[in-house]
Amino acid sequence: MTLTKELIDKIITVTSKAAISCNKFIGKNDKINADKAATDTMRNEINKLEINGEVVIGEGELDQAPMLYIGEKLGLGGNLTIDIAVDPLEGTNFVAKNLPGALSVISIAEKGNLFNAPETYMDKIAVSKNIPYDATDLDFPLEKNIRNIAESLNKDVKDITACLLDRPRHDKIIDKLKRMNVKMKLISDGDISGALMVTDKKYDVDIFLGIGGGPEGVLAASAIDAYGCKFQGRFLFDNDKDIARAQQMGIKDLKKKYNLKEIIKGDSIFCATGITTGDLVNGINIKDNKYITETLVTHKSSNMCKIVIREDTIKT
Repeated sequence: MTLTKELIDKIITVTSKAAISCNKFIGKNDKINADKAATDTMRNEINKLEINGEVVIGEGELDQAPMLYIGEKLGLGGNLTIDIAVDPLEGTNFVAKNLPGALSVISIAEKGNLFNAPETYMDKIAVSKNIPYDATDLDFPLEKNIRNIAESLNKDVKDITACLLDRPRHDKIIDKLKRMNVKMKLISDGDISGALMVTDKKYDVDIFLGIGGGPEGVLAASAIDAYGCKFQGRFLFDNDKDIARAQQMGIKDLKKKYNLKEIIKGDSIFCATGITTGDLVNGINIKDNKYITETLVTHKSSNMCKIVIREDTIKT
């Protein structure tokens, strides 16, 4: 069995329903129950599918939030055995505070093709397909990556835009970018969205970099793969518990740099439905007793990268 068009439509339903379940929590300063609503709905919707699914990227361990936990079995059964990566609510604070950019996200691939990532941090870079593959590398000095990008795009360094999370851990990177006079897009949360901004010129982002969530890195990589962009990541382990968990998952080289093809193999489907309007997609809109949602969908084997608008009647 392959990842079919019919299955794409069903996965869009999964993230759309999960997003809609968060709508009543927008601006209510209740991120825990918003996350729980998205998680419960996503689980219920996946369990309606005729698949043998297993969660390889779960959510919630770091935040002690409700989980679709790693190793959880989902689906009604059938001939299709798939790996599932989820972030039912990326941007819990965005929903709680009614800020832009909250998403409901899922990626699926056939069994064994989606990296089983530990719930730890990852150092990562993503760049567009317009930049030669060997121009950037996670191990290059920041200055070299920026200058190589500028040269390959025939731009001045001052016209390059770098996107990264606005965190104290990135203070040194931010200082270097300032000294180079590079434009910055500093985001408060949502590093799946941040990485995906390298996929299209309209976002005006040339490189995404820095330390964010490892699971979010794998989710972003599965979409970036369909766009033909570059992604590299290295997991960061700062305590014995994280190291033990990684070793249990079969990670032998704790300092390994992973390229895109090692994170996501073969065909994949990625869906990200907007909850609050952000750079990638619009949030939930209510019109004529219907929820209107926008979902960014990628399907690697069909070269699909598009926005799907869907309507769901509000049940009274």
